Amino acid sequence: MTALQALVLAALQGATELFPVSSLGHAVLLPALAAWHFDQAAPIFLPFLVMLHLGTAAALLVYFRAEWWLIALGVLGTGGAHQVHESRRVFLLIVVATVPAVIIGLALQHFIARLFGTPAAAALFLIANGALLLAGERLRGRSGRALDALTPRDALFIGLWQCLAFLPGISRSGATMVGGLARGIDHEDAAHFSFLIATPVILGAGVLEVPKLLHAGVPHGAFGISLMAAIVAGVTAFASTAFLMRYFRGHDDWALAPFAWYCVALGLGSLAILFG
Repeated sequence: MTALQALVLAALQGATELFPVSSLGHAVLLPALAAWHFDQAAPIFLPFLVMLHLGTAAALLVYFRAEWWLIALGVLGTGGAHQVHESRRVFLLIVVATVPAVIIGLALQHFIARLFGTPAAAALFLIANGALLLAGERLRGRSGRALDALTPRDALFIGLWQCLAFLPGISRSGATMVGGLARGIDHEDAAHFSFLIATPVILGAGVLEVPKLLHAGVPHGAFGISLMAAIVAGVTAFASTAFLMRYFRGHDDWALAPFAWYCVALGLGSLAILFG
């Protein structure tokens, strides 16, 4: 992988990570569609993608910095009684929603890694992602629940949906938003909670995968290129988050539909190119 290819992938990942269109699906498909000649099944490719996600996690921490600061203070018992209680409640929801991804990710990590080198599988899962987003609009609850009404049971339900994103082509943010919609919250709150629980999942993946970039078998300079790419991904992810929070606030009736049809079209088009 050249430095230019790495930076293009980084910009793409950062721009699509928070959109419900699967940044990983795009990252797997682009090299195949663009005829980039590097081995996507190589041991370095998945750690590189995770490094890009760390840039995204940094962007999310910066964007939601005030909220994370209040959560941290509340967990430590600092502040008024109500603030401490609410911060600990939100922290518990994030932990509960994260647990399924940790368990399933560790159990299936070798199987998942093989899928990252299979563009055809990514194209098929992109089509499935489009269908999932369209179904999510139909599954959407009508109770009009607020984000502060979420319970640990709701968080576990959303966390289980998040696990679908281990399949390249299934969007993590899309799956968790569908889970949130099914529990009766609106698009904006579903996106908000999705972005919050993204941070620990991404950081956890980084702890497991990024050290592989420092392994002796990794090509010289790969870590430096990956670090540069992570910065690019972070900048684009921050801009994407700012845009999407406004978008979901103003398009609650049909917010996921454009992304769904995009995924179906891209998946079908990719299959036609790959097997044409």
